[in-house]
Amino acid sequence: MVILITILHVIVCLFLAVVVLLQSGKAADLAGAFGGMGSQTVFGPRGSATVLSKATTIAAALFMLTSLSLSVLSTRNGKSSPAIFQKSLPGTTNASPIQVTPSQAAPAAPAAPPADQKK
Repeated sequence: MVILITILHVIVCLFLAVVVLLQSGKAADLAGAFGGMGSQTVFGPRGSATVLSKATTIAAALFMLTSLSLSVLSTRNGKSSPAIFQKSLPGTTNASPIQVTPSQAAPAAPAAPPADQKK
C-alpha cells in the first residue's frame, strides 16, 4: 500500500511542477516587467479559472492527501527510525546503571577535627 501511494505521490509531484510551470504569470505583459499595473485592479485581473488553474488545484489537493496518508502510514507501521534523542552512540549498549551498595562505595573523607581543639 505504501509503495502504491509513494508512486502516486511522485507522479502527482511531477504533474504539479509541470502544470505550475506551464501557467503564465498575472502580469506577463510588457508593463508588468517594469512594475506597472496599467488599468488593472489592485490585486490584478480576476479572470475565469482556466483548465491549468483547475488542474493545479486538483494536483495540490492530491499532493496534500498523499503526503498526509504517507506520514500516517509510516507512523502506524512502527518501522520508523527512533527519535534523535533516543538513539544510542555506536559502541555503547543500553545496559542498566550499575547498582553500588554502601559497602562497595569509596571510603568517606576523614572528618574534620573538632573546632574546640587548638594547636
